[in-house]
Amino acid sequence: MRRFTLEFQTNGDVDILNLGPLLGPHLVGTGDGLLHLFAVGSTAAVTTIEFEPGLVKHDLRAMMQHLVPDDVRYEHEATWNDDNGHSHLRASLLGPSLTIPVGGGRLLLGEYQQICFVDFDTRPRRRKVIATLMEG
Repeated sequence: MRRFTLEFQTNGDVDILNLGPLLGPHLVGTGDGLLHLFAVGSTAAVTTIEFEPGLVKHDLRAMMQHLVPDDVRYEHEATWNDDNGHSHLRASLLGPSLTIPVGGGRLLLGEYQQICFVDFDTRPRRRKVIATLMEG
């Protein structure tokens, strides 16, 4: 088992990053196994989606606005006097972790499937993803 951390800057407001290029160098020379990813923070998520402009710049944002609007009152905001109640709820829908099979030094993903980090918070943040590689 090997653990490493990815760190990067995000812009917030449903900022979506393709983690593949950051993960690739860590997988060189690995055999068969599993890669587990965990987004640190309660306003971020990790998922798979096709990383193309229509989905990541428009459709995912529109879906989240429909499901969890940013312009309604949330008790979280009243409790903490902040503006990100919707951010916490959106992150909980996608979830903070993901496990992906690995083989031959690469992620075993579909042709149009990328691993993406989604920052739902309302401001830019320095983010972390803890990765645990388990080879069998």
